[in-house]
Amino acid sequence: MLTSSGVAMRLDRLPITRAHKLALVTLAFVFLFEFGDLNTFAYVAPVLTKHLKFSINEVAIVTSAAFLGMAVGAIFGGRISDRIGRKRALLFSTLLFSVFSLVNAAGSSVPTFVMFRFFTGVGLSAMVVSATTYISEVMPGPRRGRMQAAVMAVGLAGIPCMSFSARAIIPLGTDTWRLVFILGSLALLATPALLALPESPRWLVHKNRLSEAETAIARFERGAQPLEPIAEMAQPAAAEAGSTKYRQLFTGRTRKVTLFLAVVWIFQTLGFYGFVAWVPTLLAQHGFSVAESLGFSALTTIGAVPGALLAWPVTDRFGRKVPLVVVALATAASGLAYGLTFNPVAIIVFGFCVNLLIQTFATLLYTYSPELFPTELRNAGHGLVYGTGRLANIFGPMIVATIFASLGYQAVFVYIALCWLIVAATIAIFGPSLGRQTLGRALPTAGYKGNISKDALRAESPSA
Repeated sequence: MLTSSGVAMRLDRLPITRAHKLALVTLAFVFLFEFGDLNTFAYVAPVLTKHLKFSINEVAIVTSAAFLGMAVGAIFGGRISDRIGRKRALLFSTLLFSVFSLVNAAGSSVPTFVMFRFFTGVGLSAMVVSATTYISEVMPGPRRGRMQAAVMAVGLAGIPCMSFSARAIIPLGTDTWRLVFILGSLALLATPALLALPESPRWLVHKNRLSEAETAIARFERGAQPLEPIAEMAQPAAAEAGSTKYRQLFTGRTRKVTLFLAVVWIFQTLGFYGFVAWVPTLLAQHGFSVAESLGFSALTTIGAVPGALLAWPVTDRFGRKVPLVVVALATAASGLAYGLTFNPVAIIVFGFCVNLLIQTFATLLYTYSPELFPTELRNAGHGLVYGTGRLANIFGPMIVATIFASLGYQAVFVYIALCWLIVAATIAIFGPSLGRQTLGRALPTAGYKGNISKDALRAESPSA
């Protein structure tokens, strides 16, 4: 009988096959537009303040609505994916954010943007959670981190592409900003490829759909060199579908994992979007023209792609913990330096460094977070902590707007640096060291002071 341990051993011994490449190319394409769409409102906001007379507080309200949608999409989308499967969740969430990105082009007032950005956010986060979990579950263990980095690197090209597109399009006319949202909807083109993806064999085994799991894993094995049989370790049959309780995330030692990751995601999100979502508007409000602020922002976003690639050589070699701490500290320093200078060259240099480092951190964290949960709760747990960060960031734009109005431009970047310092300290104190392990084996039974889930060990040992 096919078991989760057998699936894990069969997946982890594979090279990157044709089915893996299909998944990587498809998800990279979807991420290209996900990351592009994520920042569209940040690029459009300076124009809305000029032509539609949006105030800074109204920009903050719309941005907060998007993050409320992201929280809903991550929390509920993650749980739905654990019920209906990774593939279907990927398809539905991609359709949702793409369609509503297109609808954003018709926005004309604060209420319409609040509604449209909310539903766009639901789809964006649901897609990210499903995609990163899917990568964790289907990629061979020794290559999992690097494959995540590869997908992120291609996807992150969407940030400078969208930024330079906005820089070129928006100054052409009063309503040309609407074209920026239309660009964000082009992920719809990935629909046929998403339909062609194999489902996660790990998820299928957990749902006791063993014949489908065998078919899916055979697709990943196809094209590999002749593989020697594996001696499968004894393990109970897969649990009945629906037997896992969501409340397990809040009980026993699993609760500590959930709490630890929630704190990391909350302050990472506040620090990340405090910078990314506000820099164009803050520069414009500080005295630079709209064209200058968009130009500076576009140049700094070039750092996003090499940022993801920077994770490639370290993620599977040095684990996750030490690189995450080092990158968080470097981000805090670069963000503070950015806020303390008004020289255009320095703004571009430090902005480039911040964009590079935050994407290195994001790539590492997208790999790290799902690894701490068992298969039956992996997407639900990852979605919950990811969504908690988005939920907290509902207040992030208002915090930035208040700090800017009360204490000025530089104080905003002190706040951003503090967020990243909290992230670094939390991981340094509470984070386990992971990398290259089979899912489930990465969780140590001793020496971690109780912060790793015994439920995960029981559910997935010796592998998942």
